[in-house]
Amino acid sequence: MIQSRHPSRRRVLAGLAASAVTPAFAQTAADYPKAPIRIICSAAPGGGNDLIARIVAERLQAKWGQNVTVENRVGAGNNLATEVVYRSPPDGYTLLVSPPSSITVNAALFKELRFDPKKIEPVAITSYIPNVLVVGAGSPFKTAQEFIAFARANPGKLTYASQGNGTTGHLTGALFEELTHSKQAHVPFGGAAPALNDVAAGHVDFMFSDIGTALPLAQGGLLRILATLTKEAPPVMPDLPTIASVGMPELLSDTFTTFTAPPGTPLDIREKLNAAMRDIIMTEDVKERLNKIGVVPWGLNVQESAAHIARETERWTAVVKRANLRPE
Repeated sequence: MIQSRHPSRRRVLAGLAASAVTPAFAQTAADYPKAPIRIICSAAPGGGNDLIARIVAERLQAKWGQNVTVENRVGAGNNLATEVVYRSPPDGYTLLVSPPSSITVNAALFKELRFDPKKIEPVAITSYIPNVLVVGAGSPFKTAQEFIAFARANPGKLTYASQGNGTTGHLTGALFEELTHSKQAHVPFGGAAPALNDVAAGHVDFMFSDIGTALPLAQGGLLRILATLTKEAPPVMPDLPTIASVGMPELLSDTFTTFTAPPGTPLDIREKLNAAMRDIIMTEDVKERLNKIGVVPWGLNVQESAAHIARETERWTAVVKRANLRPE
């Protein structure tokens, strides 16, 4: 076998090629950002996550003088967008904004993932949307207490809608069944809007929905929101009973918005992004705008975000396993 006469030259060329692919590795937070930032959003345009992504993008661009764009990549239970970011350079120039599922429960739900959720780097949890217990306006249940008592006493008599198999509504429904010891009939839909429409029409008895999607139908007299599944009532409905106040403190559920980055993204860059995002989300006009659509600003730092993601992963993975849930 003939060996190269210039092994050192070969190593130098390999090193130059590697550095050309990842030029930002040596960058520090002090000189970040030097290039445009791309935010990949796993939600469709017009939703709460998309709105937050665009508010953050607009204000980061104004703050730092670099273009910040939002790109929607919808599909595969948020896994499509997550994979794009996971495989991007860890330099702070590609970020993911998403609900928590792809980095919390999808590892338990899906047989195969093309990324490791544990390696994705937290940047910030900027807000959350309370999930609420919803029935149609024509439902006989006027209060959450009445509804829960009936569900406990009549297993199998109720149907509940969800955004689809493996979604937040489905997982929350599974937890409700576990806590009430009552198996109810699950009716999956292809999104929150068609599910809520069938609840409003009386075709399905109830749903656990994010308040932002349910609110317009409730305000239009088509739905009745019985309780919030959060510890405090959201600002948009300050008098709404909490699920704890009606006897089910374990049934906590919300949809929080996370910004994350590819594995290996430096902590100092993530902390700089986090500080900027927290300033944006806590600005009075932004808080007011979000509160009106049911989104509660909640600026956690990097470490707090990581801890919350870990807790939610453990809690909902246990629900998935006990109920033997699958997205298919």
